[in-house]
Amino acid sequence: MEKANILVVDDLPEKHVVFTTILEELGQNIVSARSGQEALKYILEMEFAVILLDVNMPDIDGLETASLIRQYKKSAQTPIVFITAYVDELQARRGYALGAVDYIPSPVVPEVLRSKVRVFVELFRMNRQLQKQAVQREALARSEAARTAAEDAIHRADFLAEASQALSRSLNIDDTIAGVLDLCVPMLCERAILGIPDEAGGVRRLEMHPAPRSDDPEAFTPELRATADEVIRKKEFRLWRSNGRAAAILPLLAGDEIRGALALLGPAAHFDSTRIALMREFAGRASIAMENARLYSAVQEADRRKNEFLAMLAHELRNPLAPIRNAVYILASAEALPPKLAWARDVIGRQADHMSRLIDDLLDVSRIVQGKVAVKPERLQLSALIEGAVEASAPRVAARDQVLDVKLPEAPVLLEGDAVRLSQVLSNLINNASKFSPEASHIGLTADYEAGELRISVKDPGAGIAPEFLPHIFDLFAQADQSLDRSQGGLGIGLTLVKHLVELHGGHVRAESAGLGQGTEMILTLPAWIGTEAAVTPLPPAAQAVAHTASRILVVDDLAASAETLMTLLEMEGFKVRMAHEGADALKIAREFRPDVVLLDIGLPGMNGFEVARGLRAQEESRDALLIALTGYGEAESRTRSAEAGFDFHMVKPADVNLLLSMIADPRQARRAEAAA
Repeated sequence: MEKANILVVDDLPEKHVVFTTILEELGQNIVSARSGQEALKYILEMEFAVILLDVNMPDIDGLETASLIRQYKKSAQTPIVFITAYVDELQARRGYALGAVDYIPSPVVPEVLRSKVRVFVELFRMNRQLQKQAVQREALARSEAARTAAEDAIHRADFLAEASQALSRSLNIDDTIAGVLDLCVPMLCERAILGIPDEAGGVRRLEMHPAPRSDDPEAFTPELRATADEVIRKKEFRLWRSNGRAAAILPLLAGDEIRGALALLGPAAHFDSTRIALMREFAGRASIAMENARLYSAVQEADRRKNEFLAMLAHELRNPLAPIRNAVYILASAEALPPKLAWARDVIGRQADHMSRLIDDLLDVSRIVQGKVAVKPERLQLSALIEGAVEASAPRVAARDQVLDVKLPEAPVLLEGDAVRLSQVLSNLINNASKFSPEASHIGLTADYEAGELRISVKDPGAGIAPEFLPHIFDLFAQADQSLDRSQGGLGIGLTLVKHLVELHGGHVRAESAGLGQGTEMILTLPAWIGTEAAVTPLPPAAQAVAHTASRILVVDDLAASAETLMTLLEMEGFKVRMAHEGADALKIAREFRPDVVLLDIGLPGMNGFEVARGLRAQEESRDALLIALTGYGEAESRTRSAEAGFDFHMVKPADVNLLLSMIADPRQARRAEAAA
């Protein structure tokens, strides 16, 4: 058979090597283009079964290239599959509007890519065969002056075009099944039945349109079911006839895998060769739609499991961090420690903080990729923002005897942004600069304002970035040093976080480096303006002594180390503390102890924290207590459930001890501050 052409468009040579290796076993002609312009040149010269198109390219990106491809008559209907590492809803909508048939995440899964391309190649060959047959039919029609055949062919082509468009509207499996059945009736048959097999080869799901009535003798007879089972088993088309009725039973295939069987029922005279050919063509398109929906469901399920795993991982990692952080605070409260013990305490504290930041960064990246991170913009003063970020990074910089040189504009600069997220961005850049710079070196933090734009630069004299790695510096999990003995740790997610958070604020960030050993400059720009008014959110006031208005505290945690260290810490602060390790005991102690504050873990055995919170609110002795969820679960769903269960606050382990003590010291003030926020 004549080889089909497959066009791969990507600006990276190594990607072409990967795609060629994956697709070569298909035995087709793979054409490589390094840019959108080169791809358009090939499209003018050749016809392609499918185009694999990278979204991010330097000259014209994938979406622009797709738009130009659709302007050529030859490629107006060629399937386009976008390859991308990240896609948001807007980008996906635009891509499908341009006629994209699919998005494949990068890095690609070889089996998935091969399977999808094989389907498009077979569809291309089938279309070529149909085109040849159409030409033959048209010649015969002209010779016999039979206009009816030509009109029917046009009608069928219109039907197939409409079917392709309708089936590409949704990736939901239920919507796709309903769409397949609706398109069959009445164009192809009087009744359509779609069966989806289970792993054992039996039918686990059966859908029928129109639905059978109680007085309807024809539904899915034993003879028809037996024929359908044979189609699923042998993956071959069958035509079933009985008493003037007939059914075309077509296998729905994804490569060599059977995904279902489509039975089209009607009068036997209705099933001529032309109609059967149309049914086969439609079944091919239905197969593609069903496989796309199945793969999408699998990706969604995998994503759901990944999110559940990340939430559980964060919980399991945060639980041991809580007693570590509490123990460090207890040691810090000691009046005098031997130098070696003080040094060990500080090391434990720094490493616990570092691990906590890694967990937060990992979960933040997961939320950003899903589009679940929202910023809360407010008017900010640049000087206050920089001061907060510098203060947060000061321990790391000081530990390496480094100097942070800060230079700000003389005029007051204001901007709209989320103070927490922007401080996270700047702290991340400063920490990176410190980590990759020598000890006792100078790091520069410079801010300039010009024409409505704020430019912040963090420059270091450190390790620098190799030219070939510089374009990938913001990619998720990208790290220049991949050796087993690499000197610097990290997950390779910090700069990905920086990029997405800056873009959520309407800005952009870039990296500049002259090469390895030549240092690095990270430059971010944000919308801003010159003003004299103060920002809405001032810096928090210095900590000061607060008279305790609460004296009795109940700590509920199934992790004994966490509960005991927290109890010791609170007793050192002068509170009366009781402890419980499960829900029933907590409710019983609360009735006797009448606590002012309850620090309650969510992941308790038996009765979970949400149920305990409702029970505490139902008891007169603890109805008005300040309820604080102190837990390793920090995702949005847990926070929402905490509020619904009656918690006043939701704090993620390991909690900021100073913040926790300030809330406990004056519950009424804490509630007022939360209400004002």
